[in-house]
Amino acid sequence: MDRDAEVWIRAHVEPIGDIETVHQRSWATVARVPSIDGPAWFKACAPVQAFEPRLTAQLFARWPDRVAQVLAFDEERAWLLMAHAGTPIAQLGNPPEAWLRVLPLYAELQRGEAAHSDDHLAHGVPDLRISALPARYEKFVRQPDLPLDEPGRDRLQRFVPRFSELCSELSAHGVPATIQHDDLHLTNLYRQGDRLRVVDWGDASISHPFASLFVTFRFLEQVNGLPPTSPWFPRLRDAYLEPWGSGLTGTFALAMRVGTFAHAIAWKRQRDHLPDQARREFDEDYSVVLSRAVARTRD
Repeated sequence: MDRDAEVWIRAHVEPIGDIETVHQRSWATVARVPSIDGPAWFKACAPVQAFEPRLTAQLFARWPDRVAQVLAFDEERAWLLMAHAGTPIAQLGNPPEAWLRVLPLYAELQRGEAAHSDDHLAHGVPDLRISALPARYEKFVRQPDLPLDEPGRDRLQRFVPRFSELCSELSAHGVPATIQHDDLHLTNLYRQGDRLRVVDWGDASISHPFASLFVTFRFLEQVNGLPPTSPWFPRLRDAYLEPWGSGLTGTFALAMRVGTFAHAIAWKRQRDHLPDQARREFDEDYSVVLSRAVARTRD
């Protein structure tokens, strides 16, 4: 543990034992801080997600009942100190019932944060707004090192004109850009008593809000084994859309398709900041993300 970081932590929490680093990755280091009130969690973010501490603090200030409690943050040093948020629902089997409860709350947060999108962008949250996506996608598909076979790369490249059309269609639906977690799955949703909290906003962007559920649905398929035809998916979709208003199922479907590609673009940003060994490990999952994007070129 860095000495300056430990001094900073102790200024906000009184540890009752050793501060223990629990994981150290290219994008962030996380340490557990034992205290009389339960563990606190320190996160030192790398430059690729240096926006996370301020963003998390802003969200907690406005939505204290649905994100992790922020005890302190240092925007300049990209440090974040949070209270314990409970148990990840991964340990509970990723029950769809938990998502049924939290998705309307998350949608309310997104609606409220739309008014703060420009401020988030000004403080480093990545810009994946629909208007920016066609140019980002065209640049993305030209990258020679995507972990994808040649036919897959060719399909993505040929899809450039159609992707631009889809973005124009989606933009015309008029849903405002706002915060989009982009990593909304079973290890980032915590239960503490009756409270559910969304944590780990380091992959977030300002984008189309509905695309958030691309990741949620992907993990319900892969981890829970739900088939694409499961009734859980329209049920969760409808619960999420309820705070947004009626008549949005078509918009949702279009946003999920566009979001499949936006998610792949976002992951490329993370990948570009990794050393070679970490990149090889990253690519095991990234190839799945890319394959799903290739599949959506056929719709």
